[in-house]
Amino acid sequence: MLSAKATCNSHGQDSSYFLGWEEYENNPYHPVDNPNGIIQMGLAENQLSFDLLESWLGNNPNASGFTAQSVASFRELALFQDYHGLPAFKNALVDFMSEIRDNKVTFNPNNLVLTAGATSANETLMFCLADPGDAFLIPTPYYPGFDRDLKWRTGAEIVPIRCSSSNGFRITESALQDAYQQAQNKNLKVKGVLVTNPSNPLGTSLSLHELELLVKFISINNLHLISDEIYSGTVFSAPGFVSIMEVLKNKDLMDSEVAKRVHIVYSLSKDLGLPGFRIGAIYSNDDAVVSAATKMSSFGLISSQTQYLLSQILSDKQFTKHYLIENRRRLKQRHEMMEKALQKTGIRCLKGNSGLFSWVDMRCLLSAQTFEGEMELWKKIVYEVGLNISPGSSCHCSEPGWFRVCFANMSKETLVLAMQRLSTFAETVKKANHNHQRPPLNSRKSKSLPKWVFSLSFTTGRSGKNDA
Repeated sequence: MLSAKATCNSHGQDSSYFLGWEEYENNPYHPVDNPNGIIQMGLAENQLSFDLLESWLGNNPNASGFTAQSVASFRELALFQDYHGLPAFKNALVDFMSEIRDNKVTFNPNNLVLTAGATSANETLMFCLADPGDAFLIPTPYYPGFDRDLKWRTGAEIVPIRCSSSNGFRITESALQDAYQQAQNKNLKVKGVLVTNPSNPLGTSLSLHELELLVKFISINNLHLISDEIYSGTVFSAPGFVSIMEVLKNKDLMDSEVAKRVHIVYSLSKDLGLPGFRIGAIYSNDDAVVSAATKMSSFGLISSQTQYLLSQILSDKQFTKHYLIENRRRLKQRHEMMEKALQKTGIRCLKGNSGLFSWVDMRCLLSAQTFEGEMELWKKIVYEVGLNISPGSSCHCSEPGWFRVCFANMSKETLVLAMQRLSTFAETVKKANHNHQRPPLNSRKSKSLPKWVFSLSFTTGRSGKNDA
């Protein structure tokens, strides 16, 4: 008696990405209560600088608007329902976005639409830009949640732009053209391209060449471009972050029709580590998109009290400057710590400069260079090693053996333990390979993967290459 939408299997919750989360929740690591539990390394959450926010709150007790000294503010916030958002917060947010970009570009608060997180922002843009059956091109590998966020309720389609490890998974003109042709072969109307900059899961920022290539591509083909820049404040080493807005400005396109088809998604979930606050935003130069998205935002509003608190924090310029510098320093330190530990184990990573994770090359540990081999390895790492990491196939990577491994959602001590576990496992695998034997699965701890993990994570032949 339920709707087709409620009973369909297109949400994406059944992918291996989410399955790993379920296994972690069933057996979570705790240094005292459950020291042999699964360590969560599949969660892109920034806990490294939370103490900075806690310190600010301790020094500014009235910022919430709910104290005895701010009774008037409480009444105002409790009654405020305008889905355009608090002007003070929108002004503070666009200033913060400019600060992250070294004030090379500025943002107009009137072009900003507030949403309940980046998930809501991306889906809202899909509703605004695409009809059911229309397609967006997305470079692979990409964030597994996009299969849910962009497609489930909107009916839009995703066509992959196949990127390769041979050039560090960079976007090329030929890959763009191939994806566009693939969509046409399937009789799909392409409405635009969506990129994450910096990339999730790669942990790399897009190069100026890639950004200029994208602007040229959407200009020629009359397409939209969505630039999801929720990790923009996490760029901790060279090359620095270049926003799509900076490219438009430098090419003198800010007042052009092309600029109206470029839209930015932003959130405070990653840069400030506040995913629970559900602070997202759409920035668009198209008044029609802003108007439509604002109407749709009434289905996912940010509470007035949250907006008020964040407006107080972001308006403290001394704090935001210190926070951005210190947060980047800590991310870089943690990133180097994990990658050095992996290198000692003989595991290399894609050279990254941003994000809360590394794109880790574990092809040397595969029993076979196929996606079946990747899933077998992932299964061992989850159930035997006790680490939840995200397999590349869940990110639609076209090559087996890559994994996204998060490093910012745990203590330093927990990361050290995780690397010790992985190192011990890797040594076991290498010895077994040297002796031409495959290490046995621990039948007590391991489980069989449901068939839907394979069908939803990738479509593959025995060769390990994607058929699609």
